[in-house]
Amino acid sequence: MGPTAAPLLTGSEIRDARRLVESQGLAFEDGWDEMVGIHDTGIVPSPGEGSHLVAVAARAGCVLKMFAVEESHQGGETVGALVTALTSLGRRAGHDAFLVFTRPESARSFEHCGFRLLVATGAVALLECGGGLERYLEANRPLRRPGRNGAVVVNGNPFTRGHQFLIEAAASRVDSLYVFVVREDRSAFPFDVRFRMAAEATSHIPNVVLLDTSRYAVSAATFPSYFLRRSDERARLQMEVDVRLFGAHLAPAFGIAARFVGHEPYCDTTAAYNATMKAVLPSYGIDLVEVERVAAGRRYISATDVRTALAAGDFAALDALVPPSTLSFLRSRAGLEIAAALAASREP
Repeated sequence: MGPTAAPLLTGSEIRDARRLVESQGLAFEDGWDEMVGIHDTGIVPSPGEGSHLVAVAARAGCVLKMFAVEESHQGGETVGALVTALTSLGRRAGHDAFLVFTRPESARSFEHCGFRLLVATGAVALLECGGGLERYLEANRPLRRPGRNGAVVVNGNPFTRGHQFLIEAAASRVDSLYVFVVREDRSAFPFDVRFRMAAEATSHIPNVVLLDTSRYAVSAATFPSYFLRRSDERARLQMEVDVRLFGAHLAPAFGIAARFVGHEPYCDTTAAYNATMKAVLPSYGIDLVEVERVAAGRRYISATDVRTALAAGDFAALDALVPPSTLSFLRSRAGLEIAAALAASREP
């Protein structure tokens, strides 16, 4: 009978897990939903300690992470036992596909557990089990159009005149323009609102096709640092994974030969992401086209400035920053509720 992984629940178990993870040169990350471990009851513990923890892993949403296994227990069925326990818990929580980041040299262990390699860089590999990417592409098959197509990825938190200008400029240069709206719900404006604002503000552009990114572009699964606004080495690796996932899988499915971005004068994370796209996308035959952002007065339009004006109730300023359709939502009851939440979050 092989090893069995069980949930780690007590404070001492979590402290043991942290020690094991950090002993492997990995960062112990908070914010997980479940953590499981394997104990070797054959090892005599030190006085006052329980059985010896030899393997650990955690799940955050659909992402499996922090796999750490003592060298004496590597190989065999250890990783499989951790994966089995976490995916079982994840399915109970409503997930049907799972992603894992790992070192490239460890990818084979996960492939033996039913994972498919999606992207590999020199330092990190991203794999998936459950066929989520295939289902996403198949569900969006009816949206595929022939020709030389382009793409814009927007969060739209909320949708501004800057987003509208970028999409109009991009659409004029390609046969069809796919506008991917970030599905991740970690923004002030929920996904369904952001998608509706993007649809209404671009309805006059006949060659625009809207779809959501699911978990396969700028998501907490592929690029969590985007939502934390970090610019460290880990964020750089996540940027490359996210861009390569787009280049290897999303772009070919929709005939995308160009990705359009607005130039970024304010946010270091977005500027670094643009630079990563410029370096990586050409290897997939995709041009990165940077469009000069549109200004209102002396500043380029940004969603950050829109949220600031909204929190202050400055609708005169908002009129110059957002399309009429977005302004209509901001004046609605739902929009005013978001404004109140933004104002409250800015109080000292």
